[in-house]
Amino acid sequence: MTARTVSWTTDLVSATAAAAVPLFHALDLLSFPLLLALVALIGAVRGPGDLAKEVMVPEAAERGRVPLERATGLSGVTERLASTVGLAVGGALVALLGPLTGLVVNAACFALGSVIIGLVLPRGMGHAAEETPSQAGTTGPGYWRRFGEGFTFLRGEPLLLTVIVMVGITNLLDAGFTAVLVPVWARESGSGPAAIGLLGSVAGAAAVGGSLVAAVAAHRLRRRVVFFAGFLLAGAPRFLILALDAPVGAVLVVFAVSGFGAGFLNPVLGAVRFERVPRRMLGRVNALGDSLAWAGIPLGGLMAGAAVAFAGLVPVLLACGAAYFLTTSLTGLRPEWREMDRVGGRGVRERPPEADAQSAGGHLMA
Repeated sequence: MTARTVSWTTDLVSATAAAAVPLFHALDLLSFPLLLALVALIGAVRGPGDLAKEVMVPEAAERGRVPLERATGLSGVTERLASTVGLAVGGALVALLGPLTGLVVNAACFALGSVIIGLVLPRGMGHAAEETPSQAGTTGPGYWRRFGEGFTFLRGEPLLLTVIVMVGITNLLDAGFTAVLVPVWARESGSGPAAIGLLGSVAGAAAVGGSLVAAVAAHRLRRRVVFFAGFLLAGAPRFLILALDAPVGAVLVVFAVSGFGAGFLNPVLGAVRFERVPRRMLGRVNALGDSLAWAGIPLGGLMAGAAVAFAGLVPVLLACGAAYFLTTSLTGLRPEWREMDRVGGRGVRERPPEADAQSAGGHLMA
């Protein structure tokens, strides 16, 4: 099954599940367990759907003959813009037309995404992202074998493994920051819920701007410098400004700068990962890497809440800011980070021959 097929299929399943909520409600059949099951279904198919779209990025860059950093940057712009605008649009729909109408529109957006992918993207798109056993007349390897191959590959890639561990730690800290530390700060400072929304909007809009700049210029800059400068801006300053009891205006400025720095991270990370991972292994390696990097997110809020209850807000903010700074700075001293600036990693050198036949003839320009 190609990445294109997985993508439009999962979007169609999400559309069906989202549309089922208002339908069952109208028929007076929507119980709370059924609602949880439909929400869980949407969440379950999002993983493979997002991964399928992600692994098509390098092929799209080749077909469009654009630098890989530009392709990943534009992908990041789209994702961040959608997450920023989507919250506002969703809130407006609920306020004006009610929650059920908002769910119908949401289902229609899922369905539209499925149609666009199914009709616009070439049929062979994403075919080289995994091995194609049907061409050889044999069955493909099983799940555990694929899992083992992905894990073995990561063990042989110190740079990618270090990046995954570092991002896993920062994701845990970010989850605690967003879910617990910012709301507690808003309550204790008297800024209220409006400040939470304003901070998120400012950071999101600035991140879109950073991703746009990265899409235009990141391929001309040294990746390691851009990467660690982005983390320096995006990480510790947010924790420190909240600990200093600064005015809301100053907090907004820091969040804007942090968001701008964060906009450079995914374009660089995406380009490095796509270059170093062979095309046929993108799906399994990216899935394993994302799972490891996201493993701490569910624990972030729980750990932050327990820490605040035990030590108070300011000490936790200072400790988390220091942990963020040390995680994103000291890891940069490891020797494997020098490989980040190399152009044309393993993923480019080991592309399978059939990928060239299916592409439009372009070459990576990163």
